[in-house]
Amino acid sequence: MTLPTSVEGVPGSRRARSVGIGRAHAKAILLGEHAVVYGAPALALPVPQLTVTASAGWSSRGGERGGLSSTMTGAPSRAVLAQVSDSLRRLTSAVERRLGVGERPHLNVVLDSTIPPGRGLGSSAATSRAVVLALADLFGRELGEDTAFELVQTAENLAHGRASGVDAMAVGASRPLLFQAGASRELAVGVDGLCILADSGTAGSTREAVELLHESFRRRAGAQEVFVHRAAQLTEAARRALTEGDAPELGSLLTHYHHLMSAADLSTERIDALVEAALRAGSLGAKITGGGLGGCVLALTQPQQAGEVIRRLHEAGAVQTWAIPLKGLDTDAY
Repeated sequence: MTLPTSVEGVPGSRRARSVGIGRAHAKAILLGEHAVVYGAPALALPVPQLTVTASAGWSSRGGERGGLSSTMTGAPSRAVLAQVSDSLRRLTSAVERRLGVGERPHLNVVLDSTIPPGRGLGSSAATSRAVVLALADLFGRELGEDTAFELVQTAENLAHGRASGVDAMAVGASRPLLFQAGASRELAVGVDGLCILADSGTAGSTREAVELLHESFRRRAGAQEVFVHRAAQLTEAARRALTEGDAPELGSLLTHYHHLMSAADLSTERIDALVEAALRAGSLGAKITGGGLGGCVLALTQPQQAGEVIRRLHEAGAVQTWAIPLKGLDTDAY
């Protein structure tokens, strides 16, 4: 897989840059949340409609050598700014160590993102990837895909605790992925349908959800094995349905996975209401996507039903929706 933005193959004469650019996109998990951490497979979709661009350059205002400042477009909250600033400093240090960067001038990073944070769409992983690629571009250093993944994954572990790696991989993928035990492979898409993403307006917490589920497993003997086994069954069946073009089966499996997540107390009343609204509007299936305790709902629908599904989702409280054509992901067009 070719990096969307990197310095691979750039002639030495072009490597004295004043600005480096890196880009990444959002992702959505079809099935496999949480179980993937325990070795089960997960299915992930790239979401090219939602992107983050990082621009890294030397500060025009000077500042201390080796220092770092950052800016985000839009109107991020103080909490988001503080989290991004802290993560950015650690990530920048890790990239500089890996690339062998010595003393440097003050660095400024500008982040322009359309990925809402805390929604299970890979905002933190996409931001980290964009920054990693921007810094490599700025420093004029070659960066392989394995190294980019490793750096993003390190940032994800710091942000969320024990991260499976699926986010770090999916935010750089150009096609749907089957991810398991640290390895991934691209999948062909046989289903001609739309995945509607609906933002509940409430941020989730992957770290909190992971801890909640782990505590539940600790209290109930055998609960982990039951959850992981069922999740793996559903995900493998969904992989076959996705590649073989069985949209009704894929939709049914999505809904079954939502019930699995809900039974583990990872859903919320608002999320459940959005799932029910999507199903009543004619969706083939719907589920929470991401770590849980908030975030987004993903609904599979036929194109002719999409308008009604989107309308019902907004009536049920969705603050934003996005439509992802599955067939559109079965190409390298973007």
